[in-house]
Amino acid sequence: MNIEPQKNRGALLANQFFFPQDSDGKPVEWRVAEELTPYDEAVAFMEQRVAEIREGTAPELVWLVEHPPLYTAGTSAKDEDLVDANRFPVFATGRGGEHTYHGPGQRVAYVMLDLKRRRPDVRAFVSALEAWIIGTLDSFNIKGERREDRVGVWVQRPEKKSPVAGTVAEDKIAAIGIRLRKWVSFHGISINVEPDLSHYEGIVPCGITVHGVTSLVDLGLPVTMDDLDQALKAEFENQFGPTGP
Repeated sequence: MNIEPQKNRGALLANQFFFPQDSDGKPVEWRVAEELTPYDEAVAFMEQRVAEIREGTAPELVWLVEHPPLYTAGTSAKDEDLVDANRFPVFATGRGGEHTYHGPGQRVAYVMLDLKRRRPDVRAFVSALEAWIIGTLDSFNIKGERREDRVGVWVQRPEKKSPVAGTVAEDKIAAIGIRLRKWVSFHGISINVEPDLSHYEGIVPCGITVHGVTSLVDLGLPVTMDDLDQALKAEFENQFGPTGP
C-alpha cells in the first residue's frame, strides 16, 4: 500500500495518534538485532511474522535493525531518481514511498502491528508513526516537524542557505514507509543517528531535490544508537502501549 502525504495531518490532536491495544492485547515484543541485518533476510522474516500475527500465533513486534549499505525502491520510485545504480545493492520493495538509503549508523524500526485490533485507519497510523519520531527527537531537544507535501520528519537548518528563496533550509532526519497486509503493518521508520550521509548521493532521497538529509550527530549531538533505542521505546509506549521482551 502506497502512503501519500495527507493534507492537514499536523492539525490532528495528540490523542488521535494513540493506537491502543484491544482488551486482549499482549505487550508488543521489542527486539534489537545485534549485528547488521541483510535486507532480504529482514523482508523474509517480516513476511513470516506478519502471517503469524494475522493467525494469532505470535505477538506484535517492533524489530530494531541496522543494514549494510543499500538502496530500496518503494512503490512510487522513479528510475531517474536512482543516480548511481552500481554504488550499492538496490532492492525493490512493496512499502510505500520512493528511493531511500539504509546503512550502518541508521536505526531502522520495523513495526508489525495488528491495526484491525487497534484502529484500522491508515492515515492516522502514519501520523502516529510521525508522532513517535517527533516525540523521540524531542527527548534530545530536537524539533522534528511534519510537512503537508512530504512524508517523513524534518528539521529546520537556519545556519544553511536554502535553495528556495525566502525559506529556511530543511533537512530530513527520519523516513517512513509502510505496507499493510490484512491490516497487519510491516516495514516502518528509519532515523539517522550517524550514517555516512554521502551515501545518499547515489539516489534522490524520496524524490526530493530541494532539501537535504541530516543525522543526530550531524546536528551536533553525540547520541549513540543505544541512546536512541531507549528514547524510541519510551515514546513508542506513549503512542502504542506497553512493550515486553
